[in-house]
Amino acid sequence: MTKIESVSSCAVSLPLDHVTSFATRTVSERHYLLVKVRGDDGAEGIGFCYVGSTAGQLGTVAVRELLAPVLVGEDPYRVEGLWDEMYRESVLHGRAGTVMRALSALDIAIWDRNARASNLSLSRFMGGHARETVPAYASGGYYLEGKTPEMLGQEMAGFAAEGFTAVKMKVGRLSPEAEENRIAAAREALDPEVLLMLDANNAWRDLPTALEYLRRYEPYEPYWIEEPFPVDDIDNHARLVENTPVTVATGEIEAGRWRFLELLEKDAAGILQTDAAVCGGITEFRRIAQTAASFGVPLCPHWFHDLHVHLVAALPNAPFVEYFPDDQVLNFRKLLDRQLERRGGDLVVPTGLGFGFDEKVVASTAIVPWAETR
Repeated sequence: MTKIESVSSCAVSLPLDHVTSFATRTVSERHYLLVKVRGDDGAEGIGFCYVGSTAGQLGTVAVRELLAPVLVGEDPYRVEGLWDEMYRESVLHGRAGTVMRALSALDIAIWDRNARASNLSLSRFMGGHARETVPAYASGGYYLEGKTPEMLGQEMAGFAAEGFTAVKMKVGRLSPEAEENRIAAAREALDPEVLLMLDANNAWRDLPTALEYLRRYEPYEPYWIEEPFPVDDIDNHARLVENTPVTVATGEIEAGRWRFLELLEKDAAGILQTDAAVCGGITEFRRIAQTAASFGVPLCPHWFHDLHVHLVAALPNAPFVEYFPDDQVLNFRKLLDRQLERRGGDLVVPTGLGFGFDEKVVASTAIVPWAETR
């Protein structure tokens, strides 16, 4: 029987080439946790998560001192049992946040290891629902110094010209009038059949404010409004659903199937944006997706298209992968030794996870170097 021989982890810090803003935050660097899980059969899988803009070392502490000892010596194909044991070991330390993200990264690595050992793509190993390719939407439209609405429109039109049938932009940082000007410029630059998604990044604190903005957005027929309120304010999400025809999408920062169940039971989201590197890994992502399907709710994963292309390909209720056309915001791409193949607005589903880490870049950006637990 195959056993897990070692677990390795490191943390890196990657500065953004250009300081970038969202509705309520400005980011100048990103910290990522990287992990590897190797079996005594020689097969190795990789996992990763975004830790935040600071304190990436917390992820390595969670792996090395808390979670890796649970895994070493165990059967890697017992994924449900390993998830449950890691969760129980960490329940006092963090059922969300960095500890759950570290658990997620390890779970991803275990799934990747098992798929590679079987010589299958991750999507096929998961029981793949479809296809050699999956639809993607182009994610951008960030706030940059000196960026005008006209420049935003040109950016969105550029995505469409590359073959994307759906694009996303940021909203919520400026006044209602200024935001309407930005959305109008984007919508005018796009053909009517191109979907325009709006991401507020937790911009609003109350329903009246959200509705003040949404009333200006509605005439432009956005496909969704993403993360309108703070992540814990589920009730206001539900109230907004009742008061706007725009679909509410959320869940990218949520962890654990129980929080997603609350979103579904309260009708607080018409689309879930579950992130496998946040929610509890692929194991928990699958549970959440199945629950969403029973409610008739689609799931469009957040971030990390290199991972989520496989999960969307494996699910019947996942219409889009979020895709970042360059490495300026999702600068995790700079850590990889190869990039996803794209055909217009579709992503090609690769073998395994389809990539490894570029160890030269990892070494040059590490704030906590690789260390192995056996």
